[in-house]
Amino acid sequence: MKQLLLLFSIAILLASCSEYQKVLKEKEISPKYEMAKTMYEKGMETGRNKYYRKAIRLFDQILPQYKGKPSGQTLSYMNANSHYQLGDFYLSGFLFERFTKSYPDSEKAEEAFFKSAKSYYEVSPIYSKDQADTKTALGKLQFYVDTYEDGEYFEEANAMIQELSVKIEKKYYEIAKQYHHTERYKAAIQAFENFILDYPGSKFREKAYFYKFESAYLLAINSISELVPERLEEARIFYEDYLKYYSEGELYDQAKIYALDIEERLQNQDEL
Repeated sequence: MKQLLLLFSIAILLASCSEYQKVLKEKEISPKYEMAKTMYEKGMETGRNKYYRKAIRLFDQILPQYKGKPSGQTLSYMNANSHYQLGDFYLSGFLFERFTKSYPDSEKAEEAFFKSAKSYYEVSPIYSKDQADTKTALGKLQFYVDTYEDGEYFEEANAMIQELSVKIEKKYYEIAKQYHHTERYKAAIQAFENFILDYPGSKFREKAYFYKFESAYLLAINSISELVPERLEEARIFYEDYLKYYSEGELYDQAKIYALDIEERLQNQDEL
């Protein structure tokens, strides 16, 4: 019985493949449309990629002929979503964006806006790499939440915005930190200053204030004697900036040690 069932399943599969190949070679577009729709629906039902790939082959053949027709909207959406389901996010982002421009009044417009943005979110790289795709995703997600304040995907979009924002913040924070670690203290001070101005709500804000101060302190104590007093004074100002916001911060104890050393050095300088 098991063998009979297996043979029966294989026969159905072969017949299905044969029918698909036949339609693929057809000149008439109507059978291609129906088969493409069937393959797409099977993909959505089963989650199996092979059905999306088969549907896409047919979409590529017939989409130009349906341009401007009511069925063209359905085909365009299914084509974009097939690429999305396959994880072909660069193309799905482009196709969903094109769908929203071609069919702005479609009932699928909101979903298409969101999936276009999420496609770029999916290809956003780790923070240390170029963040062009991250910035594109942020722009599109922000457009979505601004346009659909009560939208179905509003909360998910906001969560992704927060995640991507932290990723970009971390990239520029780590660049500044790298200047600090490689003892390029002037560059570090400027980079941390820019970071504080550009990302005032960042979770790295306290560390940025602290390392700006530490960079100034280390620059001062490693300078030639003629430059030490002036640079110590500047470091003291940066300490006061840190203290203004983080008098109970996690790095306060270390900052205080530097501040006391600055005062001692300046006092000795005055005595000299």
